Amino acid sequence: MPALRRFAFPLLLVLLLLQGCTLSRAQIRRADAVVAAHADRSSSCERADHCALPSPLLAAATEALAVSTPQQPVHVVTLLDDSEPALVARINLVRAARHSIDLQTYIWDQDDAGQLMLDELVKAARRGVRVRILADQLFSFNDPDLLDRLAQVSPNLQVRLYNPTFHKARTQPLEFAAGIVCCFLQFNQRMHNKLLLVDERIGIVGGRNYQDRYFNWDDTFDYVDRDAMIGGPAALQMAASFELFWNHPRSLPLTHLRDVNRRILADRTPPTWPAPSYRHPARVARVQDDAEDSAWLQTWLVDPSLRVGRVDYFSDLPAKTDKPDKRRALEFTHHIMRMISEAKREVLLQTPYLVMSRRAQHIFRTLHRRSDPPRVTVSTNSLASTDAFAVYAMAYKHRKRYLKKFGFEVHELKPHAPSAGEDYDLANLGLDATGKPSSADRASRARPPFRLLGSRGSNNQPAPLHSQGRRFGLHAKSIVVDDVFAMVGSHNFDPRSDHYNTESGVIVYDHGFADQLRHSILRSTQPENAWVIAPRQPKVPLLTDLNRAIGTISESLPLFDLWPFRYATSFELKPGCQPLRATDPNFYACYEPVGDFPDVALSPKLIITRLVTAFGVGAKGIL
Repeated sequence: MPALRRFAFPLLLVLLLLQGCTLSRAQIRRADAVVAAHADRSSSCERADHCALPSPLLAAATEALAVSTPQQPVHVVTLLDDSEPALVARINLVRAARHSIDLQTYIWDQDDAGQLMLDELVKAARRGVRVRILADQLFSFNDPDLLDRLAQVSPNLQVRLYNPTFHKARTQPLEFAAGIVCCFLQFNQRMHNKLLLVDERIGIVGGRNYQDRYFNWDDTFDYVDRDAMIGGPAALQMAASFELFWNHPRSLPLTHLRDVNRRILADRTPPTWPAPSYRHPARVARVQDDAEDSAWLQTWLVDPSLRVGRVDYFSDLPAKTDKPDKRRALEFTHHIMRMISEAKREVLLQTPYLVMSRRAQHIFRTLHRRSDPPRVTVSTNSLASTDAFAVYAMAYKHRKRYLKKFGFEVHELKPHAPSAGEDYDLANLGLDATGKPSSADRASRARPPFRLLGSRGSNNQPAPLHSQGRRFGLHAKSIVVDDVFAMVGSHNFDPRSDHYNTESGVIVYDHGFADQLRHSILRSTQPENAWVIAPRQPKVPLLTDLNRAIGTISESLPLFDLWPFRYATSFELKPGCQPLRATDPNFYACYEPVGDFPDVALSPKLIITRLVTAFGVGAKGIL
C-alpha cells in the first residue's frame, strides 16, 4: 500500500499540471510567425514539373486513370511482398511526384529506413512538391528538435501528429500512465492507417511502418510484412480519406504541440537540415540506385503488376470511438466482416495477432455450423516469433475455441522461417555482415532467384530462444475469400482494430491477384516455416476426457485460467511425411508434438504470457 501511494501521488500531480495543457492562440501565432519567417524557401528546381524523374509506376497509374470509366474502372495492382521492392517503390514514387505526396503512418523511427524516407520527402518538398506527413504521435517523431527542423525545412512540407498525448510530441512514461488514467478512450484510440499517395494517382497501402525491421534492415529481428501498390481511380478514394484525417481536430500542426512550440520560440537562428547519418550507408545507396534503375524496376515492380478492374480503398473515420453509432466510422471493419461472412469455399487469413472480437467470433462460428462450411486457414505468430507476447497470450487462451468452435487450421510462424530468410538475404544481397559491399557482382541482382511467388516501436523485443540466429515475426494483415476477394491492409482482425484504432486497406476483386496473395500466405504455412496447432493426441481415454473437461472450464473463466494441460499444442511434421490437415486420420502418424511454446527459453516473458492467459482476458481491447 505505501508503494501504491508513492506512485499515485506523482501521477495525480502530473494530471493536475496537465489539465490546462493546450497552448494559447497567442503562443501558436508566435510560433507560426517564426516558422513563416525562417522557413527555407530555397528551391532546387525551377521547372514546371518540379524536376520529377520518369517513373514506369506512375506512368502506368496515369494511363489506368485515363482509360477508366465509372462503369469500367481500370487499375494497376502490384503485390509488395518482398521488402526491398516495397522500399524501392516508395523512393521511386517520391522522386517521380510532380504535384503532391501525402503520407500516413503509425510508426516513424529515426533509423536508416526512417531517415531515408524523411530525407527523400524533404528533397521532394524543396523541388516544389507539396508534401504532407500525418503520423500517429505515440510511436513517431518523439524528438522536438527534429520536429523543429521539419517545421522550418520548407514551406512545401507540413507535418501533423495524430492524437498527441497532452498536446506534446514526446510522451514521458509518467505522462503515458496519466493518459490512461485521465482520458483512456481518447488515449487508447490510435491512427493505425498506412498510406503513401503520390499525385492522387497511385498509392501504397498495407502493414509497413517506417522503421528498419519492416524492410529487413534490423540486425536481429525483422518482420514478414506486405503492401499493395494501386494505381488508378482508387487513388481518389485514398485522397478523400487522407483529407478527412488531415483536417480532423485530433491532427495537430507542429506549432500546436507544447514541446515543439517551445523549441521553435527558443530558436534564435533557423535550424538547418543535416545530411542523414546512416548506420549502413552502402545498403541505403544501393536502394537509392535501384529506384532509378529501369531494368531493376521492370523486373521487380512492372512485370509482376496486374491490370485489374474494380479495386476499393476503405478506411475507418478518424476518432471512430467518438462515433460508435455511425456505421461509416467503422466502414473498413464492417466491410471485412461482410467479406468473410459471404465465404463459400475458403477463407485464408494472415494476422500477427489471433485475438477475435465478438462479432468476428460470431461470424466464424456461424460459418463453421454450415452443413458444408468453408475451409478456414490461419497464418499467425508463435510465441517464438512475436514481439507482442502479451497479445499472444490471449490467442493461446482460446486455442480450443478456434479449433473446435470455428474450425480454424492454425499455423504459427517459426522464428527462423526459411521463407523469411530468403527475403532478408535479398534485401541484404551483396553486403557483408557490417553492411559494406561484398565482392558479389551487382549484375547477379538483375534477375530474381527462383521463388514460390514471382508493432510497436523498436524497443519491443521477442522472448529469448533456445536456438540461435536471425529472427522473424509476422506483421502482414491479409485475407483471401474464395479466390475472388483479396484484402491487404492494416487491420489485425482483433478487438483493438475493430473498436479503437482506425484502419485502412484495399480490396481487389480479381482472381489473379487473389491467387497471388493466396500463394504468398500459404507459403508461410509450409512445414519448414510454421508449426501446426492441433489437439493433443488422446492416450488414456478417461484421463484425457477429464483433462479436457477441466481445461474447458478453466478457459471459460475470466480470471484464474491456471490449468496447465491445454487442449491443443504445437506439432512438427516428421521427416519423410507429406503435410496433412489436423483433422486427417493419419495426422498423428506424421506429426510429433513439440510443446506449447516450442523453442522459447524460460524467461520473464514466458511467465508473463502464462499470467496474462490466466488474468488478462479483460485487457484484449487495450493489448
